[in-house]
Amino acid sequence: MLQADAVTPLENGAGITVAVLSTGVDAGQPQFGNRVLAGAGVIGAGRANQDCTGTGTQVAGVISGQRAGGDNDVAGLSPASRILPVRVMLDDPAGSEPTPDSLAQGITVAVQNGADVVVVAAPVYDDDRDLEAAVATAAARNVVVVAAVGDLGGPDESNPRPYPASYPNVLGVGAIDQTGRIWPDSQRGDYVDLVAPGVAVPTLQTGRGLVEVDGTAVAAGFVGAAAALTRARRPGLNAAETARHLVATASPAPTGPAFGAGVISPYAALTAQVVDTEARRLPALQAPSPATDATELQRRTIALAGAATAAVLVLVLLLTAAALRRSRRRHWRPGLPPRLHTPPEPLEPGPPVMLLDEPSKPLDPARRP
Repeated sequence: MLQADAVTPLENGAGITVAVLSTGVDAGQPQFGNRVLAGAGVIGAGRANQDCTGTGTQVAGVISGQRAGGDNDVAGLSPASRILPVRVMLDDPAGSEPTPDSLAQGITVAVQNGADVVVVAAPVYDDDRDLEAAVATAAARNVVVVAAVGDLGGPDESNPRPYPASYPNVLGVGAIDQTGRIWPDSQRGDYVDLVAPGVAVPTLQTGRGLVEVDGTAVAAGFVGAAAALTRARRPGLNAAETARHLVATASPAPTGPAFGAGVISPYAALTAQVVDTEARRLPALQAPSPATDATELQRRTIALAGAATAAVLVLVLLLTAAALRRSRRRHWRPGLPPRLHTPPEPLEPGPPVMLLDEPSKPLDPARRP
């Protein structure tokens, strides 16, 4: 769906640092190929380049995972990018959630440590001034912020407004399945800018090997990888222009609050040229003045005569059709021409007939021939 095989020959994201704000990232996973930095933890104990829960490792896997051959021959979309892990959630296998304060601190730490792209794997549902200020600072420091819109969009969920996805200068990301339909739990609203694969996605798991995962977190990882590729390919674009470029080159999807501008398209982002245009007023147009010369007068006369003739023909056809309908109602049938009067033919003349009133006399023998 993302044309990853066509993207790799064009760009691999080298020189770009992507911060993953989650439960940490397992730097010991061999398919990262030493691309995971030490990072920083703003909550909980332990180093950020360790991950017991696995969520951060899964998100980082779709960004910068390396091919391993065999059954593990799966690579991230931007395999040469560096991963900066920032722990903003407790690394608890039983599950945990970030807080507005931990996300605000995490974004600040990511910016301070040279991140070009920040991926927020899990949202919060409280509008927080410090979090909004951290996002604004990241935008001012030329950092692209990508955020999952959350997994509370199901029929039994309340679909709350997520942050930081709802703030300006943040790309909010929803999840779709293999057929392009929205994942039922992906949240819906005007905060969705793009969607990406987020159902049964194969990615790296803690330790080694692969795992299939669902959620808007891994979808945000794909968009973060596309942002890294775009920043490496188009270094002249600032953060806001990069985000605008990704939205403009997205593949069309069904309209609605769940899809945003469409499906992230890394290949189009690397190959298409987006041109900024401004609305321009069209020049005023004036209707031509009607012609008054003899040619125009003759043309009008012919046109009127033709129209009148056509009207007469139509009227005649209508009257004829009405007469035929009336005759059929009265059981009229076309008659045959009258039969010509032929007098009886005279008899042809024959030999005279002699009527004998007297008894016949015997012939005289002397008169016989």
